[in-house]
Amino acid sequence: MSTPATTSKSEQAYAAIKASILSGDYSPGYRLVLAKIADDLGVSVVPVREAIRRLEAERFVVFERNVGATVAGIEPTEYLYTMQTLSIVEGAATALSAPLISAADIARARRINALMRDCLEDFDPVRFTSLNLEFHSVLFEHCPNPHILDLVHRGWNRLQALRSSTFSYVPGRARESVAEHEALLVLLENGAQADDVERAARAHRAATLDAYLAHSRADAPAALAQLY
Repeated sequence: MSTPATTSKSEQAYAAIKASILSGDYSPGYRLVLAKIADDLGVSVVPVREAIRRLEAERFVVFERNVGATVAGIEPTEYLYTMQTLSIVEGAATALSAPLISAADIARARRINALMRDCLEDFDPVRFTSLNLEFHSVLFEHCPNPHILDLVHRGWNRLQALRSSTFSYVPGRARESVAEHEALLVLLENGAQADDVERAARAHRAATLDAYLAHSRADAPAALAQLY
């Protein structure tokens, strides 16, 4: 059984390695050398090994023969399916939330969108993606259907596991996304019909997927190309 100290060090190693993956410091394919990471963190190899096993279970890390632990890349087909599903369930959640979204909620979402707009000048895709989730959370968290809301959360969690900051690949999409956010807020302010809100929310998500697919099409595997 692990001691509290060891558990604490394992948790610290997990948090540090995961943060480096999410920030892009450890990019897809980066080899995770346990001894080097342990030395950088000032711990033994044991908690680092435990942390990497945990990250492997969460699909942030893969083990390759004759290589060892490496940072997992974005699996294009999984990304496609995740975004397609999220566009449906998040669109529905946003539409169901619409009657419950207050003026204060819209003001909060608009402030977040302003921060996203500020990110465009010196673009930081990781911060932009974090703010993007915060923005959309304001719009879908009022969804009264807990099953749909659970599916939305699962979709966003899966995107995080894929480490998908789409905006890292298609930064030009970020500016369009900010404009679409404002258009969505205007719909909500004006009390648009649920169908119109859902259609706009789904189109917004689909546009991000389309931008990613257009970017990756040249390098896409044949299996994914068949899905275009």
